[in-house]
Amino acid sequence: MDYQVNYINPELKLSCYEGKLFKTEAAFQDHLLVWLISGETKIIQADESFVFGAGSTFLIPRNQLATIINYPKDGLPHKAVAMHLSIKRLKYFFDNQSVRSEIETGKIIHFHPHPLLESCLHSLIPYFEIQNDFPENIASLKINEAINILRTIDPTIDAVLNNFEEPGKIDLKTFMEKNFMFNMPLEKFGYLTGRSLTTFKRDFYEAFHMTPQRWLTKKRLETAHYELTQKNKKPVDFYHEIGFENLSHFSFAFKKQYGLTPRELIGQNSYCEK
Repeated sequence: MDYQVNYINPELKLSCYEGKLFKTEAAFQDHLLVWLISGETKIIQADESFVFGAGSTFLIPRNQLATIINYPKDGLPHKAVAMHLSIKRLKYFFDNQSVRSEIETGKIIHFHPHPLLESCLHSLIPYFEIQNDFPENIASLKINEAINILRTIDPTIDAVLNNFEEPGKIDLKTFMEKNFMFNMPLEKFGYLTGRSLTTFKRDFYEAFHMTPQRWLTKKRLETAHYELTQKNKKPVDFYHEIGFENLSHFSFAFKKQYGLTPRELIGQNSYCEK
C-alpha cells in the first residue's frame, strides 16, 4: 500500500506515504503537533502557504482551514509523527495552571530545532514497533511532556493551547470569499461560521443568491480561468489548490462553464499572442 498509518494510541500516530502525493483538506478538531521525519509537506491557507522539509516540527491549530499536500522527497517516503492535543486533555492540563492568555485564533506555528522537543518526539519511534496496546499512562506522560516543552520554548503558545472558545457567528460572505478553495462539508463551513447547517444554507442563499455547491464550483472555476489567462499557469500547478480532487474532473467542469478545456484555452491564448 502507498499509505500506511500506525496508531499506538488515538492521539499518537506514525504515517508513511510512498505515492506521488497525498492531499487532504483539514479543519482539525484537535491541535496537531507534527514532526516530519522525511519527505515534504505543503500547507495552503487562505492568507499564506508553508513548505516544511524533513526534520521540521510544526503545530496546526484546531479549526484552521487548510489544504495539506504531502510528498515523498529525495528517494524517501513522506514519514511523520503526529500528536493530537485534544481540548479535553488541554483543559485538564491547564486546570491547575495559573495562566491568563488573550484569545488567539491561531495560525500554523513552525518551531525552530530544539533538543528538548526533538528528543521528546524521537523517543516515540520505538513505541510504534510495539504491537501490543500502548499503555495510556505512558501516552499521557509523553503528550504532557510535549505540551510542557512547547510552553518552555515558546512562551506565547498558551494563547493557542489555552483557548477553548468555539467559533462564533461571523460574516458569512467575507468568510466564504476567503475560503472557497477548501473542500469542506457544508456542515463544517456552518460550524466555522457559527451556524447550524440549516442556518448556513439560508444565510448563504441570502448572501449569494445561489446554492453553496453551485457558487463554490463557479468561484473555483473563475479562479482557475484567472490562473490560466492572467498568470499563464498550467492546470497541474494549481487545480488541487483551488478545491478540485483530480485533473479530469477539473477539465470537465471547466469546459462545461467556459466551452473550452483548459488546454484548449491555453492554446487559444498562445495563438492570439503570436
